[in-house]
Amino acid sequence: MKNTKKAYIAGGCFWGMEDLFRTRPGILDTEVGYMGGKNESPTYQNHPGHAEAIELTYDVNETSFREILDFFFRVHDPTTINRQGNDRGDSYRSAIFYQNEEEKKIAEEVIHIVDAAQRWSGKVVTTLEAYSEFWPAESYHQDYLVKNPNGYTCHFERFDTFLEENVQ
Repeated sequence: MKNTKKAYIAGGCFWGMEDLFRTRPGILDTEVGYMGGKNESPTYQNHPGHAEAIELTYDVNETSFREILDFFFRVHDPTTINRQGNDRGDSYRSAIFYQNEEEKKIAEEVIHIVDAAQRWSGKVVTTLEAYSEFWPAESYHQDYLVKNPNGYTCHFERFDTFLEENVQ
């Protein structure tokens, strides 16, 4: 029987993040959207302060929040403020939207591990933001790189795991 949870992260353009996470073990569903901003019902044309985020539905029997964050830090540059690839602005910030103190603690621990590994040229600037409402993006953004396989992405797996063990 599946035991599901949701995780919310932002690491630049949501298309590339979604495309890489959709095939990860334990990820049951992905949805792109907006989080952490100033308006209700944001749209691509009007989402002040919102990050382009993804909602991940996962089976805790197959993966963990910690493993999700490990992969997250391997597929985008968490050391650039409000930027990924050619995309610039706070919509493209690196953020973890934690839902409780346990997730916040895990995020802090993984950030410490990533910084200690010194694989990136700078320190992690990923923000830890309390969960706020997730607003799904327009339908043409959902599964964008499946629909448009030659579409833009700046996301790819850069490193092997940061975690010494795959701790569930």
